[in-house]
Amino acid sequence: MARHYTALISSAFGSFAAKAFPRSIQKLINKSYVTLLGLDMSEFQPPQEYPTLGALFTRALKKERLIVQSDDSVISPADSLVTDLGEIKEGRAYQIKGMEYRIDALLGDYFAAKLALLEGGSFVNLYLSPKDYHRYHIPLDLQIKSLTHIPGKLYPVNMPLLRHKHDLFIENERVVIECIDTKGNLHMIVLVGALNVGKMVVSFEEQVKTNSEIRQPRHYSYSGLKMAKGELFGWFEMGSTILLMSQKGALKLEVTEGQKVRFGEEIAKIN
Repeated sequence: MARHYTALISSAFGSFAAKAFPRSIQKLINKSYVTLLGLDMSEFQPPQEYPTLGALFTRALKKERLIVQSDDSVISPADSLVTDLGEIKEGRAYQIKGMEYRIDALLGDYFAAKLALLEGGSFVNLYLSPKDYHRYHIPLDLQIKSLTHIPGKLYPVNMPLLRHKHDLFIENERVVIECIDTKGNLHMIVLVGALNVGKMVVSFEEQVKTNSEIRQPRHYSYSGLKMAKGELFGWFEMGSTILLMSQKGALKLEVTEGQKVRFGEEIAKIN
């Protein structure tokens, strides 16, 4: 099967973003991008310090950001916009109000036995725009049980598409991470690819190769892999979306639709 046109566009953009141009040209490219999108670079190196546009996209914080440390707090994994949130009902969640989708189709066949645990649980959708900090972090102390990479298309995940394209999250490429917290509750972290996201990097699984020639889902299991709240676990190249789903009764969400959140801020309480 031929690669979808969105994957080809994203690959071409990724090649451009990875290319190191002569310093004077690269400086102009970086500065233009920062100016065009209105990036706040106060927590990062100056734009001219990045050797490629891709390095600017995936920039690291100059110093560690303070995170909410209380044991019952769940933090935002990224700088993002809450596009929707709520309760998983009858196996469905929403990409945005009025646009429901089935979570079994989102998560894939490997997690069919876990769907009952998520029924009545919570979901929150976090959209990272191209101007946001693109790295993602663990939202609470978790043990990573498994990861599934599901190839797919790379449609944009911006607000117009969220409102008008059915099953956007299901059609797009995604990485599904199964976790349990210290109380044994199930949590799913879903990284959703998007146009111009040539790569979704997962620090603990180097075999994940997104926007590649892979055509079938690949599943990886782990034993004893624990990660602490706030720990870096990868990044998007360009903006995209993170979906958080939790077992019924595990969390109480503390955010609202349309709220802008920053990595490190509280978005939920552990019950």
